[in-house]
Amino acid sequence: MSENTLLLRLEGPLQSWGDQESKFVVRRTGQAPTKSGIMGLFCAAMGVSRADARKRLAQLNDLRMGVRVDRSGVRWWDYHTVGAGMQMRIAEREGKTKPGAMLTRREYLCDASFLVAMQGDCDLIGQLRVALLHPVWPVYLGRKSCPASLPLLGRKDEPDVGEFSDLELALRSVPWRRRTGDELAPDGVDCLLEWPAAQLGDVTPGDAEVWYDVARSFDVPGHEARFVVRKRLSIGVGKEIAVGTPRQSHTPAPPRARADYGNTEYRKRRQQRLEADDGLCVFCKSPATTVQHITYRRAGGDEAQEDLRSLCRLCHDAVTMIEYGLGMGLDRINPEDLQYRDQIIRKRAEIIAFRSLETRRRRLKPEEVE
Repeated sequence: MSENTLLLRLEGPLQSWGDQESKFVVRRTGQAPTKSGIMGLFCAAMGVSRADARKRLAQLNDLRMGVRVDRSGVRWWDYHTVGAGMQMRIAEREGKTKPGAMLTRREYLCDASFLVAMQGDCDLIGQLRVALLHPVWPVYLGRKSCPASLPLLGRKDEPDVGEFSDLELALRSVPWRRRTGDELAPDGVDCLLEWPAAQLGDVTPGDAEVWYDVARSFDVPGHEARFVVRKRLSIGVGKEIAVGTPRQSHTPAPPRARADYGNTEYRKRRQQRLEADDGLCVFCKSPATTVQHITYRRAGGDEAQEDLRSLCRLCHDAVTMIEYGLGMGLDRINPEDLQYRDQIIRKRAEIIAFRSLETRRRRLKPEEVE
């Protein structure tokens, strides 16, 4: 196996990647996935506990990391409580506590999308790919409240492994894809590329950022620093990153069942149905004032007599409300069908009770209405 790079798609309703500012009662999120967050994701997939992660992290941290910010997302705060009977300090009385919950504020990235490239030893890349395809424990986008909306890898529309000479080439190899609702592709996207550990004679770029997100342990959180270089890559035809086919194609809604009540042919068939039922409601035998479509397959003027039933206004309203509640399509309720009899009777009673109450509300003072 010669693939030296693993490509992860991190996309979901919420993501949260804690950095050095995410402490105590205010838990902020970084602007992009952190290396410690990705290491935690790998450990969960491999079934490595917090206590046992220290040795594994020494190997995983050798991987170099690159992130492409396809969508930066919107920052959102959540009011969060932890525990119910914890001994919390009382601010007004030093040294005193009382049972209560810990209150925290937690920040998330909403509707963000990142392409993450992890580059290093080919055997390790292969092991991580297998673990992510068959994780021992569920993987999350930073916190357990942040499941992914797409598989991290294994999709047909994007490669998940490859052989690349550097991280930038890996991040440029995957097209940027718009989703339903996106109008145009942006001019470019930001990439965060890990600068290799300084060696003799190496000069770190002056614009390099220092990220304290190299995890050394999880049971007692400990982190070290790394250098990250930010680069802007253009999107479009002939640019560094191509625009791929939409990730979600728009699916038009199915045609809605409609009847053309002004159609001359429909009005003839309507009158014929009323005459066939002797002008009576087929359900309660009151004078019929309308007809009900029991199927819309020929609606619009081509209705057959068996497509219609005569109903009074009350039964018509009851049947229509039941149909909407059941989410029916072209084929609707036949009021002569015994399986719907009890439902129609109950719905009629609800309508009568509601109309009676509305009548009282119009005639009585507010304090006289129950």
